[in-house]
Amino acid sequence: MMLKKQYLKNCNYLLLVMVLFAMAMGVVVIDSVSSYYTGKQAVGVGLSVAIIFFLMAFDYHIFVKFYIPLYLISTVLLMGVLFFGINVNNATRWFKLGSITFQPSELTKVIMIIFMAHILSKQIEEDKVNTLRGLAVFWGAAFIPIILIFRQPDLSTTLCMLFVLLTMLYISGLSHKIILTALLILIPSFAVFIWYIQKPDQKLLYEHQVNRIMSFIYPSEYQDTNDQQNHSIMAIGNGRLNGKGLYAKDSVKASGIIPEQQTDFIFSAIGESFGFVGSMITLALILLIVLQCIRVGRRARDDTGKLIAIGVGCLIGYQSFINIGVATKLLPNTGIPLPFASYGLSSLMSTAIGIGLVLNISMQKKKY
Repeated sequence: MMLKKQYLKNCNYLLLVMVLFAMAMGVVVIDSVSSYYTGKQAVGVGLSVAIIFFLMAFDYHIFVKFYIPLYLISTVLLMGVLFFGINVNNATRWFKLGSITFQPSELTKVIMIIFMAHILSKQIEEDKVNTLRGLAVFWGAAFIPIILIFRQPDLSTTLCMLFVLLTMLYISGLSHKIILTALLILIPSFAVFIWYIQKPDQKLLYEHQVNRIMSFIYPSEYQDTNDQQNHSIMAIGNGRLNGKGLYAKDSVKASGIIPEQQTDFIFSAIGESFGFVGSMITLALILLIVLQCIRVGRRARDDTGKLIAIGVGCLIGYQSFINIGVATKLLPNTGIPLPFASYGLSSLMSTAIGIGLVLNISMQKKKY
């Protein structure tokens, strides 16, 4: 069902403007890194804007009704990429169709938010969130995509999606007793995990994943592994207060010593181009987008809308935290795009789907 024009007055236009600005900024920064990617990213932005406005026009409940087909499509794509996907840098995460690559895990993140929002809203209605059956349904549904993404391997996306789903579960009214029990189990389990992955015959992670984690814990012993992050910090520091400018010839960015800077390390380009001031503005912009998503969720007319909006906000927030944490060496080196800014059509358009749904939810806020 298409929404009536009268709903337009309720739309969160501030969120829309901030998202469009973030996308435009991403195109400009990507162009300064390598003009080769500018045209494709600009096309991606155009398609993303079209997706946002399309989703704004229809009641979000229409899309939620297809939660099972969406989940099945996502699962089939994740299974298919393991067998028919292309391998890049020891990871099989993409389908290649001519000159176009598609990363199913990016779409899965949004689909899982829709799927879990429906499941959890039903459990809230029936007061089953804290029951054994309710938790079994939640983890049973989450287990398949999480394992498939982990097997690609894509540890950063796995963790990001896990954090989003856990936050949605918490928002649904998860008992503090269950949370405390889980923490008492997980904290010592994490220590065992770190001990186990250092064993030469461990089977849990790939060698390059272990090296990245160990280089974060013991940086002096893994200097070569840290080069990309060290160069990223150098670029951010080189920006100083006001930045070197987008096309400075004496920049770290211009030297090309940061591989894939247009994707996972785009924040280093932002920091060097616009300096500390520009970096803070970027962080503030991301924070405001997240807070607006949460605001929409709090005003949503039902639990499904609330969980979708907050889930999308958490996805943008957690993903940004991981990306910027890696670029500033606060976290182990792992690849994940910065929402709206990084090159990558799969990430850009998947995030646009989430924003389109949030804006749709904002147009149908509950009546007080």
